[in-house]
Amino acid sequence: MGWDSFLSAHPKGSVIEGPIRNITEFGLFVGLDGGVDGMVHLSDLDWNRSGDEAIKDYKKGDTVKAVVLDVDPQKERISLGIKQVGGDPMESVGKLKKGSQVTCEVMAVQDSGIEVKIADSDMTTFIKRSDLSRDRSEQRPERFNVGDKVDAAIINIDKNSRRITVSIKALEIAEEKQAVAQYGSSDSGASLGDIFKAAIKKKESADDKKAEDNG
Repeated sequence: MGWDSFLSAHPKGSVIEGPIRNITEFGLFVGLDGGVDGMVHLSDLDWNRSGDEAIKDYKKGDTVKAVVLDVDPQKERISLGIKQVGGDPMESVGKLKKGSQVTCEVMAVQDSGIEVKIADSDMTTFIKRSDLSRDRSEQRPERFNVGDKVDAAIINIDKNSRRITVSIKALEIAEEKQAVAQYGSSDSGASLGDIFKAAIKKKESADDKKAEDNG
């Protein structure tokens, strides 16, 4: 089969399906139309895991779907990608930005913190102990269970390293500042405002004053 005719039938970006003919240290070889093979490099198997880890999920004879990434007739090489079939999970958080509040589902609980999946996305991230609560006594991963829903604030989005950092503590501090700004100067909410002010003054009196000035 001519390589040009393969390319015309399966242009870059199209999805193909075929059996795994071989597995090597470099990746998977997938059988395609006309007896040609395409290769899925280790780095194109999974967005979040290393290729060495992800390749263990596959065995010879499995049928896989992949996206045509590149066709090089001179080198007789077809590059395929499995991770690209579902799209980039980083794109699913495109609408989120630093400071956004997100709901997360707890996926795993460890001594050093909790692993969570960000709602409405395919992204997972890790919340370390110190970011689990503003109160030191509540910075205990064991108070969470797998499947729990928790609210947190995004404190960093790094598209290059494909990492999103979220913090429950940052959300609590932001909500308290908001409460002070909203209730601190009104008579009806004075008592609530006083409670919040007292809690915040211990740690950040400067920020508290700024919030009051803005309110």
